Amino acid sequence: MENGDIIPSPSPIWKIVTVAAIAAGIQFGWALQLSLLTPYVQTLGVPHAWAAFIWLCGPISGLLVQPIVGYNSDRCTSRFGRRRPFIAAGATFVSIAVFLIGFAKDIGHHAGDSLEQPTKPRAVAIFVVGFWILDVSNNMLQGPCRAFLADLSANDHKKMRTANGWFSFFMAVGNVLGYAAGSYSHLYKIFPFTRTKACDVYCANLKSCFTIDIMILLLVTVIAITMVKEDPLTKQVEDEETKTQAPFVGEIVAAFKSLKKPMWILLLVTCLNWIAWFPFFLFDTDWMGTEVYGGKVKGNAHEIKIYGDGVRAGALGLMINSIILGLTSLALEPLGRVIGGVKNLWGIVNFILCACLASTVLITKIAEAWRQHHGPNLTHPPPNIKGGALAVFGLLGIPLAVTFSIPFALASIYCSNAGAGQGLSLGVLNMSIVIPQMFVSVVSGPLDEAFGGGNLPAFVLGSIAAAISGLLAILALPKPPKQVSLSAGMGGH
Repeated sequence: MENGDIIPSPSPIWKIVTVAAIAAGIQFGWALQLSLLTPYVQTLGVPHAWAAFIWLCGPISGLLVQPIVGYNSDRCTSRFGRRRPFIAAGATFVSIAVFLIGFAKDIGHHAGDSLEQPTKPRAVAIFVVGFWILDVSNNMLQGPCRAFLADLSANDHKKMRTANGWFSFFMAVGNVLGYAAGSYSHLYKIFPFTRTKACDVYCANLKSCFTIDIMILLLVTVIAITMVKEDPLTKQVEDEETKTQAPFVGEIVAAFKSLKKPMWILLLVTCLNWIAWFPFFLFDTDWMGTEVYGGKVKGNAHEIKIYGDGVRAGALGLMINSIILGLTSLALEPLGRVIGGVKNLWGIVNFILCACLASTVLITKIAEAWRQHHGPNLTHPPPNIKGGALAVFGLLGIPLAVTFSIPFALASIYCSNAGAGQGLSLGVLNMSIVIPQMFVSVVSGPLDEAFGGGNLPAFVLGSIAAAISGLLAILALPKPPKQVSLSAGMGGH
């Protein structure tokens, strides 16, 4: 935002809040992806073992799109500014993608899919296209939004922390709204047009959720880009910046070459941490519907209904998780001081993550024993089993709050003297997040099938990775300076 020698002053807080509110629209859709789309894609006829491969688009787009968009938005000379054109385009493509995903069954049916066949190839094709567009446009939207907040803060550290705090707050708001919408089984009655011959109640609820997501995202985006202006980057400033910086690929290579030992350890700990998280992110609600409730995606009407009830219970668990996440985020600073530093805090919560993922095996076995004892007529699990499963969702909000903050703060500190800048250092850190996601997406399906199907093998793999990550965080990660702020950033995908 600098033009010539003019040093901009930080923007008023209302502008920061207005731009940060876009995070609610982004996270609303992301929450719906996590809670509903894995079960939904199986209703289209995609086997459980292949469902994880569809999620590959997220890490691939994060690996490629976010750095490219960020690099080009830094140099955009549009009269509307550097960030707002990308934000507007990203929100538009998100809306198109959400429409394609929600209406995939209807479009596929009109294109020739049979209602009697379990697999609907045209609907699957439309869904996959929409899902890839969604992840690409989410990355196209989120990166410039974060950069816009940095521009508005004008390198004022206090204002930057405030901006990140508001962005995190609206992420939590979006999570709660998304999971609440996903857990409500009669939302389709608000939009009666969503229930059609090709789209049952579960599908209609999904379409209704995405309709609300489009409305919220477009509303907050239009308000932000119309009320908050930004100064265009002049051609002179762009030429001066280009002379002093290497090409995009060169900057990435230089960033890796300049990494010091603490940053490499941080990348390793982060990589293992996200290997632990992604199995649960991908299959949490499916675990509730299949293993805890005992329902089936493909079964009789009663089994399908039980599965849907379990998925909605999982969405409720994710909403509880988001509330705990938000409350824990407010307590990270004092917790870090009590425990003896951020690396110890990160290590301890990784052991909590390990225990929670391991406990899914115990809860599943108890639920299976209860169903065997009560015969073939499936009913909802008793309160102690459902409560134990929901408790796992809630407890996982504690390590998730740390995962969304500490690694990003440490990356900024470790790379401060590397000459790459905060944006590029966080881009490098993002690679240690998306590469594990690609790994989990590829191996989780075959791993589950090799052990008889289900979600538990991937959860056990995540539990082991969390334990190793916790040990490395405590024993190998260098202790950062005392002034590290835990509010340096929040994670995305």
